[in-house]
Amino acid sequence: MEPVIDQAFAAALYSDGDAGLDTGASLLAADPTADAELFRRGEEFVRRAWGRGWQPADVVRLVRRDLDETAAGLAAGLIVSGTARYERLSPRWQGQLDGLPAAPPRNRPDRFSYASAVLGLYRLLLQLPSIEPVGPPPGASPHGLHLPPAHDEPRMLTRIRALLAKAEATGFPEEAEALTTKAQELMARHSIDEALLAARTHSKEAPGACRIGVDAPYETAKAILLDAVAAANRCRAVWNSDLGFSTVVGFEPDLDAVELLYTSLLVQGTVAMAGAEAGQRAGGRKRTKTFRQSFLMAYAQRLGSRLASDTARVTAEAEAGTGSGAGPAGPGDPALLPVLAARDMAVTDTAERMFPETTTTRVRGATDLDGWTHGTAAADRARMGGNGPELRGGRGSR
Repeated sequence: MEPVIDQAFAAALYSDGDAGLDTGASLLAADPTADAELFRRGEEFVRRAWGRGWQPADVVRLVRRDLDETAAGLAAGLIVSGTARYERLSPRWQGQLDGLPAAPPRNRPDRFSYASAVLGLYRLLLQLPSIEPVGPPPGASPHGLHLPPAHDEPRMLTRIRALLAKAEATGFPEEAEALTTKAQELMARHSIDEALLAARTHSKEAPGACRIGVDAPYETAKAILLDAVAAANRCRAVWNSDLGFSTVVGFEPDLDAVELLYTSLLVQGTVAMAGAEAGQRAGGRKRTKTFRQSFLMAYAQRLGSRLASDTARVTAEAEAGTGSGAGPAGPGDPALLPVLAARDMAVTDTAERMFPETTTTRVRGATDLDGWTHGTAAADRARMGGNGPELRGGRGSR
């Protein structure tokens, strides 16, 4: 006789509709001896996802979006269990594992409900498409893929993280602006320091990649903001709107900077938008959706131009040995621009190999003048340049 778990899977995973899920869940609920095999097969479905290019945060993000928080916790439990056998994981994998939600108790609130949730999750896992890999899965050879070395967080990155956390927490726009300015200057100078050091030591480091979630609502504006942050930090971003993430390609220190800065600017923008919207509602206005969309579009586009300008300024200062950002270049380093150009070319080549076919997304125009005006003002308050307090980057920050 066919095992109960195979009967349940045939009913729930390889047929459409809720009726199949109910049939499969009923079979599993009536047979506690299938529990261990049910979990083992879930681990196998997760391993297959790794082979198709997915990583822990990608899986949980999609499960949460398409199912619910309970299913996200179930996926997290499978991921943690399935990766526990490996002695070493890449820093990005480990960081994603550390951020996973807790797994819910098994067979709660009852066996049928639990089995139904598990089968719904497995159905989704089986349908995951293949995506571009951004690093080797656990246990695989890193050959041909970028695997950053395991290390503690660089001191420079810790300082940047602290500055951005303060910018998010303060209630004073001027203070947030100054703190974010400091953080971006440190990022730009740190990137230059790393590029020059790699050139002088003939480092074989190649560009890598990471994925960053771009969640609804207003995902187009968020993708534009991420693209601007990536470009300003010498990276390339490619948005997959269907799966809800962008893949960012760049050298490891720059990828770290993009993740930190994008997350912080999104928080700052959301807080500013909520404040501006409250003022609009106090005046009797009710069209909040168009206001928010226009606000975030203006915020993203304004920051894009400011970020590009500030990166150019810091680079020019480092090349000339002027300002506070010369760092290891001393009185000016004529090799800087060729070094940066070579890295830009390497990033572009890697992105084009990973994504040989891309399309241009049509962006809906902003239709709310008040939202656009407030979004532009918020971007100015969070701007990345200007004459912020002097900060000195430095080599040896790792």
